Amino acid sequence: KFGKYVLKLRKRIKSTEYKNRNISQQELSDRTEYLSKKTIGEIERGETNPSFETLLVLAKVLEIHPKELFDFEIENDN
Repeated sequence: KFGKYVLKLRKRIKSTEYKNRNISQQELSDRTEYLSKKTIGEIERGETNPSFETLLVLAKVLEIHPKELFDFEIENDN
């Protein structure tokens, strides 16, 4: 669920490289100078648990408060 939310947040940001497109994983990676495209993809697919430092970097580049990273709905799997 967290990874899908990060993907949703990333898609809110417009690309500076390509007009009328959302920011790509690569462009997000380039903006962080800390996270690789591979790591961002793993986070978005739910394949890894990001460290606290990674969460802070994500929040900064996504232009949100770190708390907002956890403001997503958790759906019941029942």
